[in-house]
Amino acid sequence: MARSARASKDVGLQTPEGQGIEMTGAEVLDVSRDAIWTIVKVSSPLLVVGLVVGVAISLVQALTQIQEQTLVFVPKILAIFITLVLALPFMADALNSQMLRISSRIIGG
Repeated sequence: MARSARASKDVGLQTPEGQGIEMTGAEVLDVSRDAIWTIVKVSSPLLVVGLVVGVAISLVQALTQIQEQTLVFVPKILAIFITLVLALPFMADALNSQMLRISSRIIGG
């Protein structure tokens, strides 16, 4: 029972020398917050473009009274693909910097 209570507080790692390195709850929350923020930054260009294209096509459908459900998919897919190609360097850089931050925490102990 005491071990499970301790395991819920700290995440323990063993070094090659046998010494334990423990992450506190604050460090776990910091890493989690940083990871969630990175996910938001990486996914936001695609989500914003999908939202804008979807709203624009819905507006055109409402004005012309064309109620075809499949009309939205092709322009939205094309817009998201073009945005993905254009935003890929930014997305890769954000993910690379996140990985460098995580690896520096691992190396630094």
